[in-house]
Amino acid sequence: MIGGWWRRRRDARALRERAIPDPLWDEMLARYPFIAGRSEAERQQLRRLSSLFLDRKEFHAAGGLQLDDGMALAVAAQACLPVLHLGLDAYDGFVGIVLHPDEVLAPRSVTDEHGIVHEYEEPLAGEAMEGGPLMLSWRDVADAGPRPDGAYNVVIHEFMHVLDMADGREPDGAPPLPDAAARRHWLRVMEAGHDRLCRAVDAGRVTVLDPYGCEGVDEFFPVASEAFFVDPHGLRDEAPALYELLANYFRQDPARDLPPP
Repeated sequence: MIGGWWRRRRDARALRERAIPDPLWDEMLARYPFIAGRSEAERQQLRRLSSLFLDRKEFHAAGGLQLDDGMALAVAAQACLPVLHLGLDAYDGFVGIVLHPDEVLAPRSVTDEHGIVHEYEEPLAGEAMEGGPLMLSWRDVADAGPRPDGAYNVVIHEFMHVLDMADGREPDGAPPLPDAAARRHWLRVMEAGHDRLCRAVDAGRVTVLDPYGCEGVDEFFPVASEAFFVDPHGLRDEAPALYELLANYFRQDPARDLPPP
């Protein structure tokens, strides 16, 4: 009871001190039509969550990027969209967010079947690590939206990795779910969607889902979530069972609320 009182008091202070000015909010909405098209009630709830998010997280710039309030709000609003009806608690496991101007080259090493270590650099638009910090490329944050080669949203993608890790398991493409039966159903739908995407990519077919989702079910969940929020009509038409699964989990139906593209 004391904890609840303290949190309400903390949130009330944050909403006063982190109130988002109208011009800044309107600028963000103009940049991201998939947010602007939501109902007034959902936009107001998103604005509230974004203020709380900005109060709880610490933003840092790297690589010479000049961080400003608009950049921080762009990340906050997109990160809060999936948890609009779930709450911010799932993001409590980390604090730091590092914004780079563009992709980052991350050193990698793999050992082949002969025991030989191969070292290389992998370009990353974002990366989520357990306990944080979470890294994002500002160019990719700004470029979120539907694309001819698949829906794209690096913020949602990386924050879905955060949700995936929130159950304490290794990333496996499943967020915390109420019971074992729900988890089995979730993984069954995700694995079927992953297999369909891989077959489509192998056949050279264009899909609303980013081909990167073929990397594994742990990447397919974030890729599917990108499409769910950025191009919901495309996902509902292409993969109705997957759309229904995500709609039930996120407690949202963006294809109902957003106008067709």
